[in-house]
Amino acid sequence: MFCRDIIILTSQILLKEAETILNLQRRCYNRVKKGRSTWWKEHGQTDNMAHHTHLITEDLYRDTDPVPEDTPKVQGYDFNQGVDHRALLQSYLNTGFQATNVGLAIQEINNMETHVHAFVISRQDCCDALFTCLPVKVLRYRGVRNPVKAVNGFVEEDPSTCPCLTSCTIFLSYTSNLISSGIRETIRYLAEHRMVDVLVTTAGGVEEDLIKCLGPVYIGDFTLPGKDLYEKGLNRTGNTLMPDENYVKFEKWMTPILEQMLLEQNTQGVRWTPSKVIHRLGKEINNPESVYYWAYKNNIPVFSPALTDGAIGDMLYLFSAKNPGLIVDIIEDISKLNNLAVAANSTGMITLGGGVAKHHTCNANAWRDGADYVVYCDQAQEFDGCDSGARPDEAVSWGKIRVDAKPVKVFGDATIIFPLLVAETFALHATTAACKKRE
Repeated sequence: MFCRDIIILTSQILLKEAETILNLQRRCYNRVKKGRSTWWKEHGQTDNMAHHTHLITEDLYRDTDPVPEDTPKVQGYDFNQGVDHRALLQSYLNTGFQATNVGLAIQEINNMETHVHAFVISRQDCCDALFTCLPVKVLRYRGVRNPVKAVNGFVEEDPSTCPCLTSCTIFLSYTSNLISSGIRETIRYLAEHRMVDVLVTTAGGVEEDLIKCLGPVYIGDFTLPGKDLYEKGLNRTGNTLMPDENYVKFEKWMTPILEQMLLEQNTQGVRWTPSKVIHRLGKEINNPESVYYWAYKNNIPVFSPALTDGAIGDMLYLFSAKNPGLIVDIIEDISKLNNLAVAANSTGMITLGGGVAKHHTCNANAWRDGADYVVYCDQAQEFDGCDSGARPDEAVSWGKIRVDAKPVKVFGDATIIFPLLVAETFALHATTAACKKRE
């Protein structure tokens, strides 16, 4: 009984203390509230936070300076007009955000094409003439173009006097994943119809085109487990699947070509370069589905400074172990690529993705004080300082793009964007010309 009484007494004391504390809190709150209400009353306000507007020192909205009359107005496509894909693409220019950049990229490529078609020149004659005027030696000082001289010191024919170089030389660079995708067919179309003058890519951008002539690549899914694919002999690139057996076919196809190349080097003194290797592979594949078949047929130079970074490198590694001595010279190629830029009357760069292909193209154009027309298409950002994500303005600072150029960067997936660009530029011009010819 005694213990129970103690517990009851203690509980009563605690309840009284709790009640006292609660009363103190209520008094403090009422005093604060009373003080706040008194302040609002003294200033002629009620206790309503919506009446702080007297504290605003300026109007929220400012006077607008006159907008130039020719400033485009935002307006998208009106589907009440029906489905017109050309009109839809044309509406991108005034849609805003990356759609506007797509529209600007279309304009920039059309400017390249306008410069090209301002002169009636045979592209075959162009390519034949280019390599008769090289090599050249030009000192790299910004804003200074020195006389073109041969390496041994005597004055050589100036490549810029070639009639083929009075128009715009178009450089197209792209990463290997685009050849893995269906963009391969878009690039093949451009090479087939001689719509670009120079191709720059990576090893994968070469080998995957050739491998597709030997075996198919399949659509898969981004989420397929790597372990399961490995056990099935499937290699995933994004949501595409390359069977391992395709590489077996590629090795069987390529080994005899490497043997012949080594023989020609030893017996005829042929000095192989990446561009010459790709030229030979385009000849040997002999398949009109291939980008490099058409580059070979139309004498379009293809540069790949990292030719060993992929399955071709694997083939060279295995081949050289059994047949040592094959040499591939990258120095001759850098001279050819740079000279193509230096000798050009004007240049246009279309870069799809980043990496070595983009930088190699831009760096070549630095030797001529920068490209005149530029379109970048990639999703990379500049914040890590990598060239892949650099905006065109960074290239201007290096002299890779002319200061008076109007370059465009489209942030987006090239598999979506590039076919749209080609549809409204190169392909449109070709279709229009074909229609006029039939008339």
